[in-house]
Amino acid sequence: MRVLWERAWGDRGPKSFAPILERSLGHVGAYDEKRLIGFVNIAWDGGIHAFILDTCVDPDFRRRGIATQLVKAAETLARSRGAHWLHVDFEPHLEGFYRACGFRPTGAGLIDLRR
Repeated sequence: MRVLWERAWGDRGPKSFAPILERSLGHVGAYDEKRLIGFVNIAWDGGIHAFILDTCVDPDFRRRGIATQLVKAAETLARSRGAHWLHVDFEPHLEGFYRACGFRPTGAGLIDLRR
């Protein structure tokens, strides 16, 4: 996971991924043989709301539909585990991608807690 994170996000990410993954509703990976090349985490509220987080694909494997397949697999997994709603927040340049995956616009708010 560390290698993919560094390649996709340009930093080392969290100190450990274990606490994040242990609390997830699920997560989906894409592989090239044994190498992890794509990932999406499905966080949840313990009830009916699930959240797509950290969708990423190794830069060498982008533009092949891998991220779309990961999001669709996450949708299927969240539904099978009882979620009724799947949310995603994204930066403006990713709007077309997430709309193509079937997400519709909703209102939302955000507070940067690092301030």
